[in-house]
Amino acid sequence: MKPMQHRSVTQLLLALVFAFGMASGSARAQEKVNDPFEPLNRGFFFFNEIFDAVITTPVTSIYKAIIPDPVRRSIGGVFGNLDDLYSGVNHGLQGKGKQAGTDFSRVLINTTIGLGGLFDVAGDMGMAKSKSDYGVTLGAWGVGAGPYLVLPVMGPSSVRDTVGRGLRIASDPRTYLPMETRYSLTAAEFVQLRAANASAEDLIASSSLDKYNFTRSLYLQRRESQVREAREAN
Repeated sequence: MKPMQHRSVTQLLLALVFAFGMASGSARAQEKVNDPFEPLNRGFFFFNEIFDAVITTPVTSIYKAIIPDPVRRSIGGVFGNLDDLYSGVNHGLQGKGKQAGTDFSRVLINTTIGLGGLFDVAGDMGMAKSKSDYGVTLGAWGVGAGPYLVLPVMGPSSVRDTVGRGLRIASDPRTYLPMETRYSLTAAEFVQLRAANASAEDLIASSSLDKYNFTRSLYLQRRESQVREAREAN
């Protein structure tokens, strides 16, 4: 396993442990969660659980069974290459010029030498991947998260992050492709991401706590950490 991958796994495990502690905290701490739409959110959460069980999990299992891991990593690299572009834009908007330069350099190198992102040549050259998005940028600008939301299929979010998702969709060139092509690419990316995050989701599913509270705590703490980091000086 590469050092970067090892750090990612370690960070994930630490986040899960921290979220476990948050989810099992006192009732007083739970009251501070901004979740006024909890009944509706729980309904969407239940819908997403059924959708995952009936559609996403079987499709992801088939995908992992027939597509070798190296090929899946390459497919993920192509989608990740586009993510680097948006990360660069957002790091620039956050005033992190050095990180934005690294992001754009990754896009240039991986698009050319890495054949569109099939190979992470930039990563092998020491240019570490660092993700950001419009929701984090809005938070760095002082926009509050607003109430917690659970979106159908897409999962945990907030009012601020939902606006960020809308900005991402509006600025994504795939949005303006023919409908069949757009839906095919979106579905492929969705399945790839779920396959890549399967181990983390298994850890969440194995928790004996209220899965809704656990997922909410994990998401909100992670987003708060990302916004806090984005506000830090270069």
